[in-house]
Amino acid sequence: MGVPVFEISKEFMFSAAHQIRFHGGKCERLHGHNWRIRVHARASELNRIGMVIDFADLQKLVGDIGGRFDHRNVNEVPPFDELNTTAELLARHFYEEANRALQQREGGRVRVSKVEVWENEGSLAVYREE
Repeated sequence: MGVPVFEISKEFMFSAAHQIRFHGGKCERLHGHNWRIRVHARASELNRIGMVIDFADLQKLVGDIGGRFDHRNVNEVPPFDELNTTAELLARHFYEEANRALQQREGGRVRVSKVEVWENEGSLAVYREE
């Protein structure tokens, strides 16, 4: 029998432009998306009131990360002024930043299990560590 795990998720949306450097196709030109980010948080133990983390607190945490990109050119926002602005690298960025914030807030009890990033309804990138 495995270790019990509770998992919740919250979505955040922002609109932003980007261009994928060295793409060689139309995505190398400046264009925009209505990005949708879903962060999954997990814990094997619930907090004192029976939650992994309050949905509103997770929303704020993800919103603080994503708010840096809203109505901006992602290529101008660190670390993407140096990294390429692919959905895969955005997913990794949200994963790392959300885990850093959760560590400070929850002391390691809650971790991000995965992050999903949609550029549009049909295009999804996922980042998780196994």
